[in-house]
Amino acid sequence: MVQAYILIQTEVGKAAEVAGAISSITGVTQAEDVTGPYDVIVRAEANNVDELGKLVVAQIQSVEGITRTLTCPIVHI
Repeated sequence: MVQAYILIQTEVGKAAEVAGAISSITGVTQAEDVTGPYDVIVRAEANNVDELGKLVVAQIQSVEGITRTLTCPIVHI
């Protein structure tokens, strides 16, 4: 299982709407609108890195109002 935090920038005033839309996507375990340089932080999981990439590119980035994403895979050292 691969887990990651996805940091999202949105159009002005769209953070809550984007977080709500993303929270219903399969593989997303948490989506919160926040303050700071990013507007939404998402925690997601997938079976492998390829599936995580597909989740981000095909589903999360297609949500209207998103301008940029940064995916940060979780590592266990």
